[in-house]
Amino acid sequence: MKNVVASFFIKGWSALVTLLMVPLALKMLGVYSNGVWLTISGILLWIDMFDIGLGNGLRNVVANNIATGNTTKVREAISSTFFMLAAIIVPIFILLCFIILAFDMHEALGVDKHIIGQLDTILIIAIALSCCTFVLKSTGNFFMGMQLPAVNNLIVSLGQTLALALTFAAYLLGHHSLMTVVIANISAPLIIWLLCLPYTFIIKYPQFCPSIRLINIQMARNLCSTGVQFFLLQICSVILFTSTNIIISKAFSPAEVTPYQIAYRYFSVMLTVVNIVYMPFWNATTDAYSRGDISWIRKTSRKLDLMLGLIFLALTLMVVVSEPVYHLWIGRGVHIPLDLSVSMAVYIFTIIASLRYSYILNGINVLRIQMIFTSIATIVFIPLAWMACKLYGTVTSLVIVMCIVNIPGLIANAWKCQQIFKMPTCK
Repeated sequence: MKNVVASFFIKGWSALVTLLMVPLALKMLGVYSNGVWLTISGILLWIDMFDIGLGNGLRNVVANNIATGNTTKVREAISSTFFMLAAIIVPIFILLCFIILAFDMHEALGVDKHIIGQLDTILIIAIALSCCTFVLKSTGNFFMGMQLPAVNNLIVSLGQTLALALTFAAYLLGHHSLMTVVIANISAPLIIWLLCLPYTFIIKYPQFCPSIRLINIQMARNLCSTGVQFFLLQICSVILFTSTNIIISKAFSPAEVTPYQIAYRYFSVMLTVVNIVYMPFWNATTDAYSRGDISWIRKTSRKLDLMLGLIFLALTLMVVVSEPVYHLWIGRGVHIPLDLSVSMAVYIFTIIASLRYSYILNGINVLRIQMIFTSIATIVFIPLAWMACKLYGTVTSLVIVMCIVNIPGLIANAWKCQQIFKMPTCK
């Protein structure tokens, strides 16, 4: 319970920092360059998906072996995870650098080279810093396995806070370049993880300190297989999320990415709150299912339905007050059309409604139906989104496509949960 309460406040602070970063980056870069930065930051999310399930696998192994007091097994898992992540990311970094240098990235991302120079250098630096963070942040999975999610959230929040501080310092010093914003925002989390690593495994938990001699390739394979289904779902989610920025930048202009991201970040505040509230139901559902307590799951589902109704009202209110909130938040330099706000609210509600069922299905390890519909949504989204942008010429049309491709998954998740609720017992 302490972790849930702590996570709520920490996540709330993270949301505030994220909201503060938006007008600051806009002031430093302007609408066009800020759109390029948002596109780059979206691309960097792809790097996270290369962990092939190692992070979730480590989390499970730590949790299981902490319970039995098997310290050596935990150390092997941590050592093997760090080694495998480094072995994965080094060749990927080399490949990405080759792609950047071999192709015209200005053309690929729809960026005017006369406005944004040195794009190749910016991308390589951004990817290099992100690759380092990719390896070190598995420390957070260790804390998740220790049943300390608030610690992981705190570390992430500290990285975001440092990024805001560095960006603000650069703003005061007059360093208003895209390169400065990229380095400040991507190096900050890396610095925090670099500080966290020795504190965690030398000072706080020396009994779990990783070692080269404890690297176990077979264990690393087992870690991958443990999290592979969640990994596949993660890939689809990342593709759906990050491809929107690239499509907007290419179909219209990087400048159009800015209003889209502002609307998304405004309404996704509700998504952040919901994730904090929904997360405990995942583990609680696992426990209830293992005991065959179907009545508890049904009762919980009814509570989630009530919560969903309140969320709908909250999102409606957010739409009503969106214009004055935008003006207060980012000023009048960027116009966000009402139809974009409405469609974004519908999209966020669709995602939240789907998560309302997903957390129950995740808790009882029913992932196949989610994988099927998420994969279909991923496959059809890009061509449909591109077609909508070209036919209707608005970012709103793309958001509507996002809603359409996610609705079948919502219906399938709801149907599967109803099938489970009809069972006389979970066994």
